[in-house]
Amino acid sequence: MDITLFTSSKGPQFSHTFFSPNNNGDHIALDMHSNANQQHSHTSTSRSSVDSAGGVAGCAGEPYGDTTGNKWASKLLKECARAISDKDSSKIHHLLWMLNELASPYGDCDQKLASYFLQALFCKATESGQRCYKTLTSVAEKSHSFDSARKLILKFQEVSPWTTFGHVASNGAILEALEGETKLHIIDISNTLCTQWPTLLEALATRNDETPHLKLTVVVTASLVRSVMKEIGQRMEKFARLMGVPFEFNVISGINHIGELTKETLGVKDDESIAVNCIGAMRRVTIEERERVIQMFYSLGAKIVTIVEEEADFTSTRYDFVKCFEECLRFYTLYFEMLEESFTATSNERLMLERECSRSIVRVLACEEDEISANNYGEECERRERGRQWSDKFKANNFSPSGFSDDVVDDVKALLKRYKAGWALETLPQEQQQGGDNINNNNNNNHHENAGIYLTWKEEPVVWASAWKP
Repeated sequence: MDITLFTSSKGPQFSHTFFSPNNNGDHIALDMHSNANQQHSHTSTSRSSVDSAGGVAGCAGEPYGDTTGNKWASKLLKECARAISDKDSSKIHHLLWMLNELASPYGDCDQKLASYFLQALFCKATESGQRCYKTLTSVAEKSHSFDSARKLILKFQEVSPWTTFGHVASNGAILEALEGETKLHIIDISNTLCTQWPTLLEALATRNDETPHLKLTVVVTASLVRSVMKEIGQRMEKFARLMGVPFEFNVISGINHIGELTKETLGVKDDESIAVNCIGAMRRVTIEERERVIQMFYSLGAKIVTIVEEEADFTSTRYDFVKCFEECLRFYTLYFEMLEESFTATSNERLMLERECSRSIVRVLACEEDEISANNYGEECERRERGRQWSDKFKANNFSPSGFSDDVVDDVKALLKRYKAGWALETLPQEQQQGGDNINNNNNNNHHENAGIYLTWKEEPVVWASAWKP
């Protein structure tokens, strides 16, 4: 979402007018005035170069770090977050003005980060996060289609293992856990438009023993996905027939909380072997409901539960705005830099993926938990947790890490070789390995028995995949 700011020609003495889209995609103004009298105003346009950064800082009279060098956005954004936490209105106005002078969703990585985080900072400062989040969600729903979503996902998978890493690891664990079973029931809670399952169907079709019957139950937790599930189901059924795999496809939508699911609502039968697959779904569950959801998984009697989540912690810091902001900025800086190196500069897919982040950033930084839940957005909590935090929750609820076999790990490593340099698989985050807590030294039966594996980008853990047994 583009943000336009009208400012006074006198620099820091100005009246803010940010614009955000309403439910029809038009723009509504959100004002935040300083005490100074405004004589004239002009419209700030997107800057395409950070060369103007030094001029802005100099005009302002208060340099906030080296805005002409690398990572200028991080310095200004963090300073603005601290000002908001301190309720320093003068500094807030000043820094928002500086950021708007430099930010652009069409510029380099720093300018893009400044643009999307500026939106969240403004919403936080004006307590308009709930309205902005609801509007962004509504606009996204209106523009969502199966063809556009499919093309975006496939292009992303082509240039980056960000999502395919979890698919390959989870499929491998599920196939091994259900080997030899004749009636399989996979409960998919992932909102990945079923892009994970064609390769699993192919693997089932080539099994040495009798081809099993597969029931796939997709639990839809994101409103954007509901509108396209009918077409996805038809395509999955057609592909299964092509592969010669007996197949049944079910969709469950309209639930308020994943924890409400039961064997009955999921259609679980006594003669079925159950696998539960969650990719990026647990972070959408409200923090208070997460233990209940894990207990629900246990009650299903699944042979395997696969969990894939992005490696970030927006939960333990949620009551400390500055710390939460810094962690959010750290994570999305990695993500945006990854997109910059994976896509061409003019890629529409890259721009769409970056824009998708805007809702999450506003949701995490500018919305109160009770406001979102009260308005039926509780399923899109977006409060990520790190792998070790999820591990603690599952272990506390009678789950044990299943580990990934050497064959599965080799498949993941082979996948990463298809992409540009910089991607790697680690069994523990780097800081834990340096501390000597490397569970690989205690391998049993050719399995990596630690709670999960990590996809790293330039040695930074970004995605965590794990498999669990009740």
